[in-house]
Amino acid sequence: MGARETKAAVVDELSRKLEQADAAILVDYRGLDVAKTSVLRRRLRDAGIEFQVVKNTLAFRAAENCGFDELGTFLEGPTAIAFGFSDSVTVAKLLQQFAAETKLTEIKGGLVEKKVYPAEVIRKLAGLPSREVLLGRTAGAISAPLYNLAGVLAGIMRGFVYSLSAVVEQKKANQPA
Repeated sequence: MGARETKAAVVDELSRKLEQADAAILVDYRGLDVAKTSVLRRRLRDAGIEFQVVKNTLAFRAAENCGFDELGTFLEGPTAIAFGFSDSVTVAKLLQQFAAETKLTEIKGGLVEKKVYPAEVIRKLAGLPSREVLLGRTAGAISAPLYNLAGVLAGIMRGFVYSLSAVVEQKKANQPA
């Protein structure tokens, strides 16, 4: 396979990943040595996230193929892309944590839920709770009124039973022996 075919294959692969990913966050990895890059790759891989160093021209072509031309504004300098296929918050959170720890990587921007966002928005996304926490909070918010309603209804039933019991006792007391 020639150089042209190899580049076309890379563009096709990047295009496929961009279309399938819930999040594709671009980072400047300047200053990362092999050991730190390995640590970052391992953390991301453990979370089911792919990390790929890309050539800007090929990534730009892939973004154009998918209709995400705005990604081109972030394709300057050394670029790597973290592809998340199930939870966009986790991708942003892991990259932001690593950037804070090492002071070497920098989030450039990215694609989240098929929309292009600058680095500031991605950092705010990283501050959100994980998907599981949000689902738990939602379930709690939905179930809390139901528990309260059940408590109120149980109290009404208890009061009714006590009243009925008192009426029965009063009738027994008023009956001639």
